Amino acid sequence: MEFITLNNGIEMPILGYGTFLSNGDECEQSVCKAIQAGYRLIDTAEAYGNEVQVGKGIRLSGIDRKELFIVTKVNFKSYENTRETVLNSLKNLNTDYLDLVLLHWPFGNYYQAWRELEQLYKEKKIRAIGVSNFDPDRLVDLIHFNEVVPAINQIETNVFCQRQAEHEWLEKYHVKHMAYAPLGQGQQNEMFSNAVIVELAEKYQKTPAQIMLRFLTQQDIIAIPKSTNGLRIQENIDVFDFTLSNEEQNVLRGLDQKKAMIGTPENPDFVESAMKW
Repeated sequence: MEFITLNNGIEMPILGYGTFLSNGDECEQSVCKAIQAGYRLIDTAEAYGNEVQVGKGIRLSGIDRKELFIVTKVNFKSYENTRETVLNSLKNLNTDYLDLVLLHWPFGNYYQAWRELEQLYKEKKIRAIGVSNFDPDRLVDLIHFNEVVPAINQIETNVFCQRQAEHEWLEKYHVKHMAYAPLGQGQQNEMFSNAVIVELAEKYQKTPAQIMLRFLTQQDIIAIPKSTNGLRIQENIDVFDFTLSNEEQNVLRGLDQKKAMIGTPENPDFVESAMKW
């Protein structure tokens, strides 16, 4: 595993396990498998409705809590009750602290929610705080009018949606870039058959997924792939024994379509789903 250092000095694994759309026993077992396969960063959210199952999977793994980096998110519908929501997440995940808590979307009264996170951070109930799905203008505004600079902005990022401009803004303000849907979450399966990616996979004797994840981690982008397949879970973490050349990275940058497919209010499926959260 490789690590990055957040703007408050805390180290975080650069590759983790995502749990979006994972629930019930499958979620519990998958989280357990991921931890036993070597993952130490586990990502969940209030809106996923699976914090209890994630907590059970963590306990089932037998790995000491101190070795793990647990991330959750406060749903925008809970911004008026952020403290209570975080305390409930602690209970659901069966832990007395969280490594990172994010505001899930820049909707509603996120300023009040952020200041509640700042207080929980000062109380050491949370080791780091950040945001998710914040465009650069919202992020910069939040930074300038609050005390704590977000440690993370988690945004949809993959080889077809690389967020290069956003990445520059994040680096400027010392906010780490965290990628959800690093493999497209099934929305962009053509990634896996793309000729450039397949050619690199054959060259390095890796899977297309491993090429795409290494492309992100080499740019200091945290990635949280999700799978419930034991073999894929193992393959997705096995990306640190090869390095893409600068030329190969530039070729992959050329695949950027510069359009978010999942995490965008322009997507009608997103709007319908968000209103149910």
